[in-house]
Parts: sequence; structure tokens; C-alpha cells
Amino acid sequence: MDFHYQGIRCREQTALTDTPANRKQLQIVLNRITAEIAVGTFEYARYFPNGTQVDRFNVTTCHVGQFPLFQDFVPIWLEQKSPEWRRSHSICVRSKLHRWLLPAFGQKPVDAITKADILGFRANMANGDSRKKLSPITVNHAMFLLHMILGAAAEQYGFPTPYSGIKSLKVPRRDISPFTLDEVRLILNNVRKDFRNYYTVRFFTGMRPGEIHGLKWKCVDFDRRQILVRETWTGGHMDYTKSDGSQRDIHMSGVVFQALQNQFETTGKYDYVFVTDQGTPLNGVNITKRVWYPLLRYLNLNKRVSYQTRHTAATLWLAAGENPEWIARQMGHTTTEMLFRVYSRFVPNLTRRDGSAFEKLLENHMTASQVSAA
Repeated sequence: MDFHYQGIRCREQTALTDTPANRKQLQIVLNRITAEIAVGTFEYARYFPNGTQVDRFNVTTCHVGQFPLFQDFVPIWLEQKSPEWRRSHSICVRSKLHRWLLPAFGQKPVDAITKADILGFRANMANGDSRKKLSPITVNHAMFLLHMILGAAAEQYGFPTPYSGIKSLKVPRRDISPFTLDEVRLILNNVRKDFRNYYTVRFFTGMRPGEIHGLKWKCVDFDRRQILVRETWTGGHMDYTKSDGSQRDIHMSGVVFQALQNQFETTGKYDYVFVTDQGTPLNGVNITKRVWYPLLRYLNLNKRVSYQTRHTAATLWLAAGENPEWIARQMGHTTTEMLFRVYSRFVPNLTRRDGSAFEKLLENHMTASQVSAA
């Protein structure tokens, strides 16, 4: 690394091998050094504790470990990782950092964070009082983020990661609660007229909230009776879908086809299919509070999040006997594994587990064989 500090040319080496990836990584660090020099916050020994010029500069503010503080390494790590992420994921990561990780570890040098510190942090998150206690899923998300950051720091600065051997918390299985076809009919017959098409599409396509809120008319192919899922509306912005597998073409059933044709008469002049009075995409939280939950209360139906419309589509398809691979594609799943793991218990006739099907097979074939032999 070659740069000038206080009018002196400084040249330092790292222990990294000379590869394009490492050169790119070092360029990011060098850009940060240059920025810190420009604003007067650069500390030579913090970056190069054993550097060739470290004795020349009178540095009195370096921490004992001679490695960056956690709060100083995080921006470097974010700069390296952000190009790999969707915008919504980047926002989510930064939120978790500022809410949990930076307050807990920000003032610690990255090499001074111990396994005991990490386990204590996890215990505080998981065993807090009733207002602060977090679910195992939330704790695991924060821990995974910490694992990634400490792993990157350990690799970059050459110290053993303290995260070794720490396992994720067990997550209790959540049962889904889809609606029956009779309940779906009841909801669609009683929902506000201006939301009937919206919920019809949700119930019978299995689209995720962001996918239906970001659906544009250019992605509705009436000729082929397909909905082309290409983008998602997240955090007030259009973004790439949840994964590559989420990019899919959903078949329009008759009721969906009719609902979208009816909707086109109302919102066809806008870019988006389902819009506010101003022509902007719907706000999912607002709809849930003002339309969805009041409707369930009015109909005396158990309170359920609107995401259950997606689960409902899957269970109805399965109950109708549709091909599981076709259903997986409609849902945006790359395999049928999740389909059978999550939904099969709602379709008792889909797979028999009592051995009777095999018994019937044997009876039919053995009887036929015996008759032939006779």
C-alpha cells in the first residue's frame, strides 16, 4: 500500500496473497485511509501497528489491540459487501447493525471481542425482559451478521475468529394457518369492493406482498394468461425479487383473469395494477390495519396475517391435485421440498402414510398373479 501522510511517503505490505480479489479489498481500505487523512482522523498505528513508519508518527490514541474498533471496521465491511446485496437487504443489515451490534461491540477492537462477549450478547437478546426478549429467529439473524463481520475481520487482520463453535438457537416450528375455500369465498363476498380484485389475486396466485404491490400492467399478459413476476416493491422502492427463483410466470386461473380485467378498467391508466388514489403502489401495513384485520373481525374469523393468502393458494392447489412441481414454480420455489414440508398436512389424501396404498397394490397384483397361475 502506497500513500502520503504528513508529507511523507508511506509504503506498507500485508500478509495477503496477490490476487485480484485481495487487491480490490486493499483498494477499499486504501480509499478509507485517504479519506481519514483528508479529514484529520487517520491513526497510523491503528492500521499498521508494526509498520515501517509507525515510530515516526506520534500516535497516542491507538487502542491496546492495535486493530480497528468494531465500529470502524463495519463501514469497511459494508463497502465490500454492499455490491452483492439487494437494496432492501442492505437497509435491513444496516438497521440490525445500528440497533444491536454497534451498541454492543462498537467500542471494542475487533481482535478483543471474545467468545464470552458473543455468548453474553446472545443471552441478553434471548433472555431479556418481556419487552426486550427477542425471538430465536431475530437472535439468529443478528448473530449471523456478527459472525460474518468477525470472520471478515479475522481473515483481513490475521487473528483467530472468536465465533468458532457457536451454534444457532433452535427455532420452534411455526404452523401456518391458511383459509378454507369457504372462508375465502366469505372474505371476497364481504371485502370492500375496491379491494375485491386485489384479494382475489392474492388468494389465487400466491404472490408475496411486495410482488403484488409492485406488479405493473406491462407484466400482465392477458393473451397468454400469465402474470410475470420480475420485481418487488420493498421499502418504498422497486427492487429485485427475493431470489432468482422468485422470477416466474404465474398462470391466471379464470377468477384471476376476470379480476385483473375488472381492475384494468379502474387502474389501467397507471403503471401499477393496484394503486392508491395518487396512483402509487399500495402500502401493505396500511391495508392490513385498515382493511384486512377489520374484515376478519367483522366476519368472526381468527386473526391471521395477510401473508396467509399465499399459504392458502398453495394448499388449495395441492388439494385440487395439481402437480407439485407446477405448484412450486407458481410459488417461486426452486424445489418441491418446502412444498411438502410446509403444506402437505393440509392435504390428507395427497400422500398416505399408513401403508394401505402398498397393501392395496399387493392385493391387486397378487390376486392377478394367482388367477393367472390357476
